[in-house]
Amino acid sequence: MLAVIGICGIVGYRVLGDDYSWMDALWMVVITISSVGYSEHSQSAPQMQLFTVVVIILGMTAAGYTFGGFIQLVFEGELETLLGHRRMTRGIDRLRDHVIICGNGRIGEVLSDGLQGKSQFVIIDSDPERIELAKSREHLCLVGDATEEDVLKLAGVDRAKTLFTGLPADADNVFITLTARNLNKDIQIIARAEHPSTQKKLRQAGADKVIMPTMIGAHHVERMITRPSTADLMELVSENTFPDLELDEIRLGEDSKLVGVTVQDTEASRRHRVLVVAVKHSDGKMHFNPDASHTFKINDVLMVMGHPDDIQRFCKEHAI
Repeated sequence: MLAVIGICGIVGYRVLGDDYSWMDALWMVVITISSVGYSEHSQSAPQMQLFTVVVIILGMTAAGYTFGGFIQLVFEGELETLLGHRRMTRGIDRLRDHVIICGNGRIGEVLSDGLQGKSQFVIIDSDPERIELAKSREHLCLVGDATEEDVLKLAGVDRAKTLFTGLPADADNVFITLTARNLNKDIQIIARAEHPSTQKKLRQAGADKVIMPTMIGAHHVERMITRPSTADLMELVSENTFPDLELDEIRLGEDSKLVGVTVQDTEASRRHRVLVVAVKHSDGKMHFNPDASHTFKINDVLMVMGHPDDIQRFCKEHAI
């Protein structure tokens, strides 16, 4: 439309004007549509003035529509992306003791849903579609290759508490583990492995825990076949599908009333209907089914089973 009005305007000024050259006609169209008007007076013939009015109205309308649409086309998506990226970056910069999830595949997606409302986390993935899916669920996320050091830094690896790398390629998980361990000596690293031979390499690279989905799935199926009731119980506990049963862990600090107290003195089972399943000591050793005379120590981690409300009352009474 703008091009048609411009051509018609040039031809009109050339034909209607007494001594307008093609250059003069082009000049008149440009200064008319742009409303610059360099000392242009209105002593032209009536038909010339009427024609100029038409050119101004149509020209400015077409110009405004054209350039407005062009600017919107160019900058609207860019601006939205930029503002969204800045909001995401500011949100990540505020995180402390958070979880970094490398890979928003099937495992990462389930993990992020499980952590929602329980722990702060940020997702890293190189696939824009997976990142858009994460954004639609209001998760903090970064588009990038998690094997790159700069991307891990943007995710706040130096401030993070835990990093999970669940990429399909074992080599990428080894590289991410090695890079993250170099950037943060204290971070807990949980890595995925597809091949048994990779487990040792991940440990050497600095992984604290290595999970093998294939092995876990196979063991669970074997348990379903040989010990179906046990499998049902573990499934209820692990997937939180049974609201009356929860397996939780409690860390004993210096102010906890349980420090120096025996299992019998807590009366966990009789008064609170809470079962102390195991105790993990500060040196990492696990003590299953502690007897009644077992004494709790500072930094012990108690694994208790019971109704969520009962566990909450048990923690409140003992200042945990």
